[in-house]
Amino acid sequence: MSGSEILDRAAPEISVIAKEFSERIDRERRKSRIVDIAPFVTFLVMLAIMAFLIPGFFTRDNFVGLLNQIAAPLVLATGLTFVLLLGSIDLSVDGMVGLGGSLVALLVMNTKNANNYGIWAVVAVLAVGLLAGFVNGLVHVKLRIPSFIVTFATNSIALGLAVLSYSGAPPGVLEPRFETMVQGHLLGIPYLTLVALAIFLLGNLILKRTAFGEYVYAVGENESILLSVGINVERVKILVFVISGFCTSVAGIFGAMRLNRGDATMGYGMMFSAITAVVVGGTSLYGGKGGLVQSLVGVLIVALVRNAMVLLGVNAYIQAAIQSLIIIVVVSLSVARGRKLIIK
Repeated sequence: MSGSEILDRAAPEISVIAKEFSERIDRERRKSRIVDIAPFVTFLVMLAIMAFLIPGFFTRDNFVGLLNQIAAPLVLATGLTFVLLLGSIDLSVDGMVGLGGSLVALLVMNTKNANNYGIWAVVAVLAVGLLAGFVNGLVHVKLRIPSFIVTFATNSIALGLAVLSYSGAPPGVLEPRFETMVQGHLLGIPYLTLVALAIFLLGNLILKRTAFGEYVYAVGENESILLSVGINVERVKILVFVISGFCTSVAGIFGAMRLNRGDATMGYGMMFSAITAVVVGGTSLYGGKGGLVQSLVGVLIVALVRNAMVLLGVNAYIQAAIQSLIIIVVVSLSVARGRKLIIK
């Protein structure tokens, strides 16, 4: 039998296989689109139900309160989205928020000392966050230690340094510009929320419009591809942790502004809330899937759930349990989609 005759006989089978493959790709794309829009649809449904059923929800004061509530979570979610897209994790958030808030409180006008560095105090604390993120990333990639171990250690170190910085007696903040930032608003949107949105938009621009953003996704999906074409994967990972460190410092400054004091415990529970929001929004814990727009939707969903429970008078411990249940369900669904856990 000649080669042409073999090809003629195999042609129908090849055509069937190609058609089946094309149909499978189309199904996966449709499923992916549904998964992408599901959190946004969920948010709209929740908004409608709460506005209808919960007294006092659909008021201006409540919405301003919601906007205030999302400022720090949105900043943290921005940094954590970059990290989760790598398939990594940053467990240093709570400690770094506490350290950032404590340091900025000690460097502006306060009840503990005579410091009054104003805007330079904010710059110094942001620099501390950048440095901590750099160290996290450097230790992670150079010593090949899983990110959860490195950042967990950083969390403990940061908490200890925060308590040592004020010798056990938290300083009160007297800086008048902090009060202006907390109480001020533009077109009904609080200043802190505007700052958070600016950081979110900048992060989204980096993620969607730069080569670095493409590398972040590629590392999460399959970093060996980048290595094969000569991309410095280690640099990408380090820069991602630097971004996360910056965001935690911003959240710490927000905390000091709101509480009017520096306290090592102000970051308690923030990491879990931010990760919940990122995952609920659709960003995978295993890397390579998701984005900052999804994380924004997740932040809004978590804020709505928390706001509804507060208005309904739900016990704080039950609120924490419900939040834990949400993230367990979402992660379980992501595991069911067949992704394999890889700790990076």
